[in-house]
Amino acid sequence: MNIDDIKLKLQKELEYSRYLHSLNVMEMAASLAEKYGVDVKKAELAGILHDCGKNFGGEKAREYAREIGYTPDEIELAQPRLLHGIIGEHIAKTEYNVDDEEVLSAIRWHTTGKAGMTDLEKIIYVADYIEPLRDFEGIEEMRKAAFQNLDECVVLCADSTIRFILKKGLLLHEKTIETRNHSLKILRNLR
Repeated sequence: MNIDDIKLKLQKELEYSRYLHSLNVMEMAASLAEKYGVDVKKAELAGILHDCGKNFGGEKAREYAREIGYTPDEIELAQPRLLHGIIGEHIAKTEYNVDDEEVLSAIRWHTTGKAGMTDLEKIIYVADYIEPLRDFEGIEEMRKAAFQNLDECVVLCADSTIRFILKKGLLLHEKTIETRNHSLKILRNLR
């Protein structure tokens, strides 16, 4: 399935605002991929499809995850919106015929991140956070950092997520902490 066919199908599947967000993430991911020497086509594909599993929430998300053989952890069970990455990975593979493991992994990890992300995974994680429709405190600093040092921007995005989660009184997923710490170690040459 080519990118234009994917866009047409996705436009029918997602709310209009989510579709616009996905287009913006695709464009931001392409710009970042160009900057960091990552395959632009892979970045576009992961960017446009990163939220293809977003329509699943609550019990519907928990059930979908179980049906595809994924066992949600206790935080994902309590906050099933976190499952849209794993669901999106499966939908990208089965409904959009994506077989590139790098692209699928970038879709999978765009929400919490993980320690040791590839540049493509970091790009999708960051692009989702800094796309032009996003507007919150610190966003301009993140946008600037994204084009200077990808790991610096990952730390800023993770820090922002952590502050947001703490303010909301929600459970903080350990993958987000691992993501932050891994990139911080890279920045401090502690690897």
